[in-house]
Amino acid sequence: MFNDIGPLELVTLVVLAVLIFGPDKLPKMIQDVTRTIRKIREFSESAKQDIRQELGPEFKDFEFEDLNPKTFIRKQLDNDDLGLKEIRNGFDLKKEMAEVTDAVHGREAESSASSSSSGSSGGSVDMTKKPETARDSRPPFDADAT
Repeated sequence: MFNDIGPLELVTLVVLAVLIFGPDKLPKMIQDVTRTIRKIREFSESAKQDIRQELGPEFKDFEFEDLNPKTFIRKQLDNDDLGLKEIRNGFDLKKEMAEVTDAVHGREAESSASSSSSGSSGGSVDMTKKPETARDSRPPFDADAT
């Protein structure tokens, strides 16, 4: 619940609580706060149980944490029914980036060089720069078109 509070912040909160409520009333305030938190948790758990009972037996394994979109998506992606783990494991980003870099610089990739022994490009895309045409060759200006 308070995972982002550091030790210095916690000490500051304790000092502020002692200054505001005083050392006499502070233990009573802590008891009241813990009692309130306990009641809220009990109310929350009973509400969850009521909802589960109303949904019926087909939703007995329903978890309220699944209503969080981030948790739901993570749980669905971890499910191996789609075969995403095989795709994720079969994709090598460094190899793909090296092949793109080689293609941009006009070098033949190592894997395509070993697979194509005939010396042809083997259907690979030529990504080298095309020679630029003369920059002064503009299309004719048509005054009536504008």
